[in-house]
Amino acid sequence: MNLLFITSTRIGDAVLSTGLLDHLIRAERAAGRGVPRVTVAVGAPAAALFAAVPGIERVIPIVKRRYAGHWRDLWRAVIGTHWDMVVDLRGSAIAWTLRARRRRVLARHDGGRHKLFQLAGTLDLDTPPAPRIWTRPQDHDAATRALPADGRRLLVVAPAANWVGKQWPADRFASLVGRLAGSKGRLGGASVAVIAAAHERPQAEPVLSAAHALSLNAPDIVGTLPLLAVQALLERADLFVGNDSGLMHMAAAAGAPTVGLFGPTSDVVYGPWGDHAVAVRTPESHHQLAAERSSSPADRCYMTDLAVDTVERAAVALLDRVGVARPGLVTQ
Repeated sequence: MNLLFITSTRIGDAVLSTGLLDHLIRAERAAGRGVPRVTVAVGAPAAALFAAVPGIERVIPIVKRRYAGHWRDLWRAVIGTHWDMVVDLRGSAIAWTLRARRRRVLARHDGGRHKLFQLAGTLDLDTPPAPRIWTRPQDHDAATRALPADGRRLLVVAPAANWVGKQWPADRFASLVGRLAGSKGRLGGASVAVIAAAHERPQAEPVLSAAHALSLNAPDIVGTLPLLAVQALLERADLFVGNDSGLMHMAAAAGAPTVGLFGPTSDVVYGPWGDHAVAVRTPESHHQLAAERSSSPADRCYMTDLAVDTVERAAVALLDRVGVARPGLVTQ
């Protein structure tokens, strides 16, 4: 099968879409037709996530341009191929302009359920396939060079987001690291990986400082790792705590125990997916906070009412549920 898979601009939405791609690849293998030839068109920030997809022949980064110029760019890149299947999760018209045996185009969003149900409906699936990100040996090598796997537990913290309104204050993340990885914490003595882009260093610095003040192993890897190396690191995590972001969805896809923090965005629609994931939100609903946005400064943070105690309790409960051993506990 020659498959064109058109997915989202943002990293988080692109991650959520990977379950459908995994489903299509598995279905072709199960039918005895082997691995499909895959072309992925995706927003440039998320393009690297698809480098290790089985059967990948091309990843086309979509770079947004004025007057829908990015769609014309994509059309020119794919019009010359006769596709067996086109899956368009952007809900655009492009799928209908291509030569294809089958087309599946994203329908209108059902705002009352998780985003994955909307995506699953594109392929008429009742049960959403879980997101899946493929990694390579070199990605794991890069992660190990950045933070060697030395037997200590690993706490991964992602204190930034693409909008200040949904960033839990950095000093709260710093306090949480002390409570979880400090000597009396549920992950006492754990290594700490603070994941953020280079331009997000102001949000990351207080968390790094808190870890260093506790003499924890917390190398400064801010802005240094490519996305698939980050994914490889997340696959080793004993716990991930972060804002509603692409990194949160990557952590859940990696199977890491994941605590996602929510305020002005919907945890019902965009909460981390999986049995090892939990969303923790502000006392206010996202509807309440959204109603305040029109009269609030653009740089307002809507996460200040989320207490450190609340997040710590949720993290400890999750670790207890998934069976991460306490410090000093010998398991058979």
